[in-house]
Amino acid sequence: MKIGLVGFADSGKTTVFGALTGLTVATGYAARRDKANVGVVKVPDARVDALTKLYQPKKKTYAEIVFTDLAAGSGPGIERAVLNAMRNLDALCQVVRAFPDAAGEAPDPLDELTGLETETILADLEVVEQRVERLRRDRSDARELALLERLQGALESETPLRQLGLSEADLRTVSGYAFLTLKPLLLVLNVPEGDVAAPAPAEFSAAAEKRGLGLTVLSAAVEMEIAQLPDAEQAEFATSLGLDEPARNRFIRAAFELIDLVSMLTTGPDECRAWPIARGTRAPRAAGKIHSDIERGFIRAEVVRWEDLIELGSEARCREAGKLRVEGKDYIVSDGDVVNFRFNV
Repeated sequence: MKIGLVGFADSGKTTVFGALTGLTVATGYAARRDKANVGVVKVPDARVDALTKLYQPKKKTYAEIVFTDLAAGSGPGIERAVLNAMRNLDALCQVVRAFPDAAGEAPDPLDELTGLETETILADLEVVEQRVERLRRDRSDARELALLERLQGALESETPLRQLGLSEADLRTVSGYAFLTLKPLLLVLNVPEGDVAAPAPAEFSAAAEKRGLGLTVLSAAVEMEIAQLPDAEQAEFATSLGLDEPARNRFIRAAFELIDLVSMLTTGPDECRAWPIARGTRAPRAAGKIHSDIERGFIRAEVVRWEDLIELGSEARCREAGKLRVEGKDYIVSDGDVVNFRFNV
């Protein structure tokens, strides 16, 4: 899954990207024109850690997210090329400046939120207007025309499409347009070090809640410091700042949840692993994440909750306690399920 870090110039998003990925990257538009930074980030997961401690496997594998950091542009807005590049992403994380800039100018997070919202609405409206005009002319698909006219009305009233609650059928109809305001959006409030443990301003939180958007507060500068420490020291440093854990961990998990993924878990002497799958995935399709042969030859899934496995200590004891279930092709895998697939090809 690809998640894009977006935002206006000087919001600190490239510093956020560096803190998340541990990569050393150039900042500033002059150094990055027409270049996107790409990095893979592991999703922290205490369940994988616990299962690894129980099984002592040769390998531990977390779920991963691909983050893309897109250059904002040199001016006050978002360039057309950047907006077009955003269409190729599965979800968006807008980094919002909540610290004084180099000239000492106070931040205006709400203005940045509404600014990007306006730009993406206008970009989507342009696409809709062109398609509606064509459909009205050739009358080739009355249903699609009616749907797009509805979307056009929403965009003209400055309503992002993600707020319309479109049906699955409607979403399939418009999937090829890659509308920006349909993409899941997480707001990342980039604060100064002194505010790293403070909640987001009430007005900004209310604006995010009204729009149904996720919101995470972090300080890119602090996270960069934490990321450069040995693992054993990171938690201690975070605690000294009033944090339960590095804020980047919360951000990465929030980004993972943003695209409505859940983690299926597998265990054994070779590997303990989290497999990201879409929420609502049935067992055979989930098996296909491991290998296409398992999906093709699916017989059944043996499922136990990770909490029960940790508490009882083995699959055999879970079976004796009635905690291990045998599920068929219609079973929908849940977040935190430890699954062993039986198959025959």
